[in-house]
Amino acid sequence: MERDKDYGAFMERFTLQLQPTSSSLNGLTFAVKDIFDMDGYVTGFGNPDWAQTHSPALSTAPAVMAVLRAGATCVGRTVMDEMAYSINGENVHYGTPTNPCAPDRVPGGSSSGSAVGVGASLVDFSLGTDTGGSIRVPASYCGIFGFRPSHGAVSTTGVTPMAQSFDTAGWFARDPAILSRVGSTLLQLPDNGLARPSKIIVAEDCFKLLSIPSGRITNVLVEAVKQIYGDDVLNYANLGDTVERNVPCLKNFMRKDQKNHEYNIEPLVALSNAMRLLQRYEFKNNHGEWVKTVKPHLGPGIAERVWEAINAKDDNIDACLLVKTELQAALRGLLGDLDVLVIPTVPGPPPKLQTEAASLETFRVRAFSLLSVAGVSGFCQVSIPLGMYDNLPVSVSLLARNGCDKFLLTVVENLYESLKEQVQIAERETF
Repeated sequence: MERDKDYGAFMERFTLQLQPTSSSLNGLTFAVKDIFDMDGYVTGFGNPDWAQTHSPALSTAPAVMAVLRAGATCVGRTVMDEMAYSINGENVHYGTPTNPCAPDRVPGGSSSGSAVGVGASLVDFSLGTDTGGSIRVPASYCGIFGFRPSHGAVSTTGVTPMAQSFDTAGWFARDPAILSRVGSTLLQLPDNGLARPSKIIVAEDCFKLLSIPSGRITNVLVEAVKQIYGDDVLNYANLGDTVERNVPCLKNFMRKDQKNHEYNIEPLVALSNAMRLLQRYEFKNNHGEWVKTVKPHLGPGIAERVWEAINAKDDNIDACLLVKTELQAALRGLLGDLDVLVIPTVPGPPPKLQTEAASLETFRVRAFSLLSVAGVSGFCQVSIPLGMYDNLPVSVSLLARNGCDKFLLTVVENLYESLKEQVQIAERETF
């Protein structure tokens, strides 16, 4: 096994090309998270016991085949969190890929190696998966673009499942042009040719979750939007109120023990509680027998999370599914086909390596409050890098309705040059 000497992103390096059927990705290199099947390779799922108890794949996942047939060259498979059950990116067995923006900070997971490979310029783009945040979080932490497509928009055949109600196959890139080119290859969705949003809605309450001055992000975004589309498209909303009014089933997931002196958006906390319960239920159905039979060695944090899922009671599952239906309707009421919602990707910069879980609890509650919006609704989301604040990467996310992926990618392309200008202004003012 050849490991990358500088960043530790790769599980295994190799070169794989196919006779292309199109030239849309010619000349680009990519890497693949070790959750996608590749013909002749064991899909390791981030854990050596998994790798030792599974046979090599007999075919290659359609998402990987699609980019190979478009002319891209695969240069290897990347490290991931064990069983895709973390957003930190730390792996005790294979090593933690080094965050290229902040080497003393976590790279984010579970698609850690895929994000680091792009962030460190080892590849042009990479494939990962996002169930609870595994594209969006590492993209934010590593200062790159990360796209979580609409649920079901990209095939997850040949991808080891984590929780099918939320699993998506997504991708990373360093610039919006490559992000969009990969999207054109992977998305089985029509391009309506429209790029001007009717509304760009800033979820003001969500920006109160940030541990850095919210204006560092919102000012950059607002000024870029005004420059490209004019200020008439800008709208503001309280997302928590919208969710609470229109998702009545959330009352089943409100927990009194989560009320504390820290600011939280209680309806979104409840939303993340519902997501976590359904995720655990589906993970248990997918992998419970293997875990109980093999009793794999799992790293700290992962072991507790996996066994908690295996031992969980299957309560409120029907209510979880109803929350999904109600949230989809609520967000469709908020967003039209040509509208965009703006939220923070995560509540702050990447935590330091090996930070104890207890000290991260407030951060995690806020993070999953934000991540659950697209996770539960199935809407598409893109994390956009916005430079550095206090020498650490920051980002913002744009969301659009399920099926509006190509529209969202085009909006990002149109905005990004202006966003870069505004980031430069903000960083000069910081100093």
